[in-house]
Amino acid sequence: MVAVDNIDIHVGGITPFTTIDFPGRLAAVIFCQGCPWRCRYCHNRHLLESGEAGQYSWNETFRWLETRRGLLDGVVFSGGEPLLQKQLPEAIGQIHQHGFEVALHTSGVYPERLSKVLPLIEWVGLDIKAPFDEYELITGGGNGQRAKDSLIRILDSGKDYELRCTVDPLFFNPENAGKMARQLMELGVSHLVLQPYRDLVNRRTQAVSKEIITSIEQFLPVVKQRH
Repeated sequence: MVAVDNIDIHVGGITPFTTIDFPGRLAAVIFCQGCPWRCRYCHNRHLLESGEAGQYSWNETFRWLETRRGLLDGVVFSGGEPLLQKQLPEAIGQIHQHGFEVALHTSGVYPERLSKVLPLIEWVGLDIKAPFDEYELITGGGNGQRAKDSLIRILDSGKDYELRCTVDPLFFNPENAGKMARQLMELGVSHLVLQPYRDLVNRRTQAVSKEIITSIEQFLPVVKQRH
């Protein structure tokens, strides 16, 4: 086991308690610094730059987690993009030693790294941005094939998972929403969680239109909304 002092995880922030980010568990969220994509609706823009050292060292974060033993069930790695952290598997191993379960929130940008982490975690949440062949319109150039590859690996792993999509009204319409749902269905997906778009200027959320929901429901039997 690698010593805590020898693990370099850039932690950009911590949510000490959540009941919604790791289903069925009381958890803390560790937000990792850095992301290669530039989704225009991202509400964690302060975490995008990968060159930043982060607000906390892994040593500080791990020592704080020690004080949560017996109070929390799990720890969630989110971001940014947590798979950007090359020593994430080692960090997960240390957290398991404390008796916590581990969840991962990812965009799917690093499918190879995801394959190494999947056996180590209990749950994974994957963001679906758009139809796979239109990802660059949301991510600023990111390749949807990588997200598709990640989804296939999650489905093959048998791990508990959630797929969620932030419905950007500047991009989505009933046609491309249905196209995305059809692509997911063809891979064996049955459920999707829709998240409302939040305007970064006035901080208002925009509800998902009934037309878009209906279009998605033609292909996926379980469609939920997160408010």
